[in-house]
Amino acid sequence: MTFPFHKGQLTARLAAGVADVRACQALRHLSFHGRAGVDADPLDGDFQHLMIHDRNDALCGTLRFRLADRADDLAQGYVAQYYDLSGWRGQAGPFLEVGRFCTAPGNMGADLLRMLWGALTRIVDQHGAQMLLGCTSFVGTDPRVYGAVFQRLMRNHQGPPDLIPSITTGQAMRMVDVAPSGIAPIPALLKSYLSLGGWVGDHVVIDPVMNTLHMFTCLPVSAMSAARVARLRAVAS
Repeated sequence: MTFPFHKGQLTARLAAGVADVRACQALRHLSFHGRAGVDADPLDGDFQHLMIHDRNDALCGTLRFRLADRADDLAQGYVAQYYDLSGWRGQAGPFLEVGRFCTAPGNMGADLLRMLWGALTRIVDQHGAQMLLGCTSFVGTDPRVYGAVFQRLMRNHQGPPDLIPSITTGQAMRMVDVAPSGIAPIPALLKSYLSLGGWVGDHVVIDPVMNTLHMFTCLPVSAMSAARVARLRAVAS
């Protein structure tokens, strides 16, 4: 895999050892919980960790990813802990499961998002991935805050009925059951998924430990326009 690579003032590389993974876990904890700590997950060892550094070599963004060659292999990942993916068995892989994306506080800029997608484009191209999937995070655990956003997502960005995962936990709420009163914005990462042709499920999972609402998110590579793919490959070049 052709890492590291540089674009402007940013560098993307893969974690190369325990110290790198620890740095990613520390940034994750700071991002999700707002304080110093370590966000360690039992599945971290099954994922590779992407790191984005600024010109001062400070870690400003990270995510983890895992390749699943067949739909059945998705059962071993993080998403399958919260969503029923049995309806995906007829889908052709490989699949790229992406998660734990976060940035240093106040550092969610357009350049960083472009670098993220440029790095993911390299990974997708190398492995021939057909779909990206993961859980997009909304800050907090009160779905009512995002009522207006959920209504818009249901109108414009719902996935194919046969692929939308069903509810598997009591800690979930269907978007249709949330009153359209909240005015919080769509998270920046979800916006970028949707702009590329992504879609979302029909419910959110409430995670009090992470202080987030998880929403199933999928991006079929085939849904991306040729022009957008060309621009992403230009970033990755």
